[in-house]
Amino acid sequence: MRALVTGGAGFIGSNLALELEAKGHAVVVLDDFSSGSFENLKGFNGDVIAADAVRGADWVYRVGPVDAVFHEAAITDTTVTDQKRMMEVNVEAFRNVLDFAAESGAKRVVYASSAGVYGAGPTPMKEGQKADPLNVYAFSKRVMERVADDFQRENPGMKIIGLRYFNVYGPRESFKKAAASMIWQLSGQIIAGKRPRIFKWGEQFRDFIYVKDVVSANLRALEADVSGVFNVCTGKPATFNKIIETLHQVLGTKLETEFFENPYGFYQNETLGDSSGATSVLGFTAKYGIEDGIRDYLSGYKPGAAPDRTVTLRPEQMREAIKSATKAP
Repeated sequence: MRALVTGGAGFIGSNLALELEAKGHAVVVLDDFSSGSFENLKGFNGDVIAADAVRGADWVYRVGPVDAVFHEAAITDTTVTDQKRMMEVNVEAFRNVLDFAAESGAKRVVYASSAGVYGAGPTPMKEGQKADPLNVYAFSKRVMERVADDFQRENPGMKIIGLRYFNVYGPRESFKKAAASMIWQLSGQIIAGKRPRIFKWGEQFRDFIYVKDVVSANLRALEADVSGVFNVCTGKPATFNKIIETLHQVLGTKLETEFFENPYGFYQNETLGDSSGATSVLGFTAKYGIEDGIRDYLSGYKPGAAPDRTVTLRPEQMREAIKSATKAP
């Protein structure tokens, strides 16, 4: 199989591209390197095309025919308020990618959506419940889902699957910096000897899912003979307090938590997914619980030394990365 991975120098895209290649597939990465990094693709042997899927069409000819497209490229920083930019990068680029997929003969498109479409809706969040996006990022993902539905009806020979990622963490996310997961931010604070900072009083919870499980979900979607949208989650909540407790256990540290007021009016206090759809239709079930995921993520840590939390980073690079991990989640 020959596959295109957009956003392939980013967090999820790079993990996916490397795993596809490890399984023997030919992989082409498309990325404009606005937020991704070549560091994430060290060890990758496929073609890498530096291009913007929103502007221009020359990348289409450089990619060539593919059997499947994994669309991971997006602005993922939920604090971005430039609505036009968010919609152009997330929605209009997706239209271009879908057009490319159809013209190149691809039979499968798997794209990244988000649990953000649920907003502050009831938990556990189910695919059939009403969408209620609280920011333009989540709104753009909801529009992408509608675009995919319309496109699939116009192209019935193509299967298009959207994956609503919940809170993803794991190797190769450090380049997201302030937009990286709470687990990356908090572990950086703790390793640097700083008190972990979270919103009062740490009882908010998330459905944290390890990036290795997210890659597995993408591979399951590739094999599915359906179209639609599915949650990619563990179905198990983890409070912010639980995250800090687990980090201390894994890192061998003990620092008092610093609580502060939440400044965001659009913040989701609770996210928890219903995983039954992905399990029954895609055959996907998350392998990693929060303890196992954090332990695997930080497995290179030795007390007194900076861990290689992104796998691709050397210790001296990790120390530099840790300096930026002092912002609140």
